[in-house]
Amino acid sequence: MKMLNLANKNIVVVGMGLSGLSCVRFLLTKGARVIAMDSRSELTLSLDIPLFLGDFNVNKLIQADLIVLSPGVDLNTPAIKKASESGVHVIGDIELFAQFTRCPVIAITGSNGKSTVTHLVADMCKAAGKKVLMGGNVGVPALDLLEQSADVIVLELSSFQLETTFSLMPLVATVLNITEDHLDRHGDLTTYHQIKRKVYQNCQFIVCNRDDLLTYPVSNKVTMSFGLSQSSTGFSWDKNNAIILLDGKPFLDSKSCLLAGAHNMLNIQAAAALAKVFGIDDHSIRQGARKFGGLPHRCQTISMHNDVRWINDSKATNIGATLAAINGLVSNLKGKLILIAGGDGKGADFSVMAECLTHSVDLLITLGKDGDKIASLHSNNIKVQTIQDAVLMASKHSQVGDIVLLSPACASLDMFVSYQQRGEYFTQAVKELAA
Repeated sequence: MKMLNLANKNIVVVGMGLSGLSCVRFLLTKGARVIAMDSRSELTLSLDIPLFLGDFNVNKLIQADLIVLSPGVDLNTPAIKKASESGVHVIGDIELFAQFTRCPVIAITGSNGKSTVTHLVADMCKAAGKKVLMGGNVGVPALDLLEQSADVIVLELSSFQLETTFSLMPLVATVLNITEDHLDRHGDLTTYHQIKRKVYQNCQFIVCNRDDLLTYPVSNKVTMSFGLSQSSTGFSWDKNNAIILLDGKPFLDSKSCLLAGAHNMLNIQAAAALAKVFGIDDHSIRQGARKFGGLPHRCQTISMHNDVRWINDSKATNIGATLAAINGLVSNLKGKLILIAGGDGKGADFSVMAECLTHSVDLLITLGKDGDKIASLHSNNIKVQTIQDAVLMASKHSQVGDIVLLSPACASLDMFVSYQQRGEYFTQAVKELAA
């Protein structure tokens, strides 16, 4: 469906977060008649359009020519579902973007590592002198990127965004990995998996994780793979020499990179594969990889107090992210690993963590709504009420050479405004140890 002419269309934008506001601004420039809805009871808009708060107005939704749904609003919300069943088309901001962009797109999705890989790809392209725009699920809403010229747009895409996207035609796309996440919204892993793979539908070139078959497309041909397993083609990992390989030959020494851990070597490989398929030269790919120091709240070393490494991985809001962090750190660990985990598990099955926790974690400290479920998987556990208590307890039980890792495997909203706030509270508590 092409909606290049939005003039005088009755369009309801549901959800007035960053992406929703971006949609409203964009639609107004196209001459659409826009109505805004938001589930909050109080909200002030600077835009001069009708605003309906609280329960979504079903009559207004059914009368719309189009509904533009923010990623945070579930398609199965009764009012939205009723409008959809009555024949009103429901899309998101990425679908709008797809129908108006003329710039090559590199699309990145997956359960974990999306933001890191997105930033890495952007840096590799910039190192080659390309004008790069980056956004989507990270940073700038996709529609805001349409106002600027660029050689390439690098998009991070969530399952919530892909759910309402049909026309995106990436030049290169990848699903980095698939682990249980957002099952409270998508229902089961199969549905979540199918939504993630929508990124391949109209894609020209595909990059896949060789070690995760769930990242492979149903029928499309894979252009390049990456993985920690050995391979004579694509990117791979020489564990003994800690070197990233390309087609079986040395490509990048991990010692020259600021990022650390096996999971980050996988992220570098993924980014390198995407950049290379796009046409970026090897020198620029290496340069981008070497200079990238990581993102806040993503396996970020925040302190070496008393020769104990304190790592903030608050962005690990699902099991897969936490397992990746643990497995990425234990290979070079000299002392003990103390893990702080817990929060809102979003309906996930924590039992899949049991083996890793038993073999790799020396002390487990838990908190939050589902902390007890995680604690039950490890015989050496301590339950606390606050992140500050967790830090104090970890400090009490740590010594030189140990790593204290905050990697919750859970969302933060049971105790914090966001995973960023959780990470900031953790960082502040660690700083207070040295005060």
